[in-house]
Amino acid sequence: MNRNELEQQYAAGERDFREANLVGADLSGINLSGADLSGVSLRAANLSKASLKGVNLQGAFLYGADLSFAKLNEANLIDVDLTKANLRGAFLVKANLKGAKLSGAILTAVNLSSASLEGVNLSGANLSGINLHSTDLTGANLCWANLTGARMSGAKLTGAMLTGIKLKGAWLNGVDLHGADLDGVDLSEGKLSGTNFAHANLSATNLSDAQLRVADLQQVNLHAANLNGTFLTKADLSSANLSQADLNEAHLSEANLTGANLNGASLCEADLSKADLSSAYLSAANLDIANLNGATLDGASMRGASLNEADLENVSYNQQTLFPAGFNPIKSGSNNKPWQLNVRNPLGAQSQQKVAQPAQKSGGGLLGWLFGNKKAS
Repeated sequence: MNRNELEQQYAAGERDFREANLVGADLSGINLSGADLSGVSLRAANLSKASLKGVNLQGAFLYGADLSFAKLNEANLIDVDLTKANLRGAFLVKANLKGAKLSGAILTAVNLSSASLEGVNLSGANLSGINLHSTDLTGANLCWANLTGARMSGAKLTGAMLTGIKLKGAWLNGVDLHGADLDGVDLSEGKLSGTNFAHANLSATNLSDAQLRVADLQQVNLHAANLNGTFLTKADLSSANLSQADLNEAHLSEANLTGANLNGASLCEADLSKADLSSAYLSAANLDIANLNGATLDGASMRGASLNEADLENVSYNQQTLFPAGFNPIKSGSNNKPWQLNVRNPLGAQSQQKVAQPAQKSGGGLLGWLFGNKKAS
């Protein structure tokens, strides 16, 4: 069937073209919206700028076809073979590509917003700048794929394979990556506010300058991760493993770090104002010039930590707080008074007893006067 015959039949109301032979056909700019082309061979066909909204291409063979800038929104592309096809700039919003073959396909600037890519193999694909907003990528293979700058907010990535994926500058706001394995992945400059990383493996991951405000990072593994300059304001990092992590100049204001492991972490010039570090482990951590104004250190272990020029004004700590040997939080700006708050006296037990003596001598009131007079008599 040639192009003229196809267009004439379509204009006459025909929509069933399942028997058509369109191998190598020039169909650029054609309008076949709503047509049934399921199972049809369109190998090496030219469909650039074609209008194919709602078209049924299930099981079709499009190996090496040119679909650049084609409109395929709401199209049925289940099990379609798009190996080495050119989809540059194609519009695939709400399209169903479940089980599609995309090996070697050109996907630059493709819009796959709200599309279904369940189980699709995109291993090693260049998806730089792609629009995958609210896209279903359940079980998809994204290993070693380049998703630099991709828009993936609201995407579904349950069970997706992410080994070696590149996500620098990607938009992943609100995405559920609970328990995901992202060991060593580049997420630097990523937009990850509100993302769920609970129980995920982010060991040695690059998150420098990333936006992680209000993110869920409970019990996440961030061992030796790069969080330099990262925004973690109000993030939940409770019981997280941040040992040996680079948190220099990180923004952790009002973050929840209760029970977190920060042993050996570098927090030089980090903003920890009003952060909750209750029962956190900070042994040998570098907190030089860090802002801890208003932070909670109840039960925190800071043995061997460096706190040179750190701001501890309005810091809260208790009897279980372990400061470095010889460190005096009061001299560093803390307003805590050991005799008022019943906390460990950083100056030692002997000093605490001396502070308590005046209160013992000044007591008595009426009873003291009576007993004093009785002794005198």
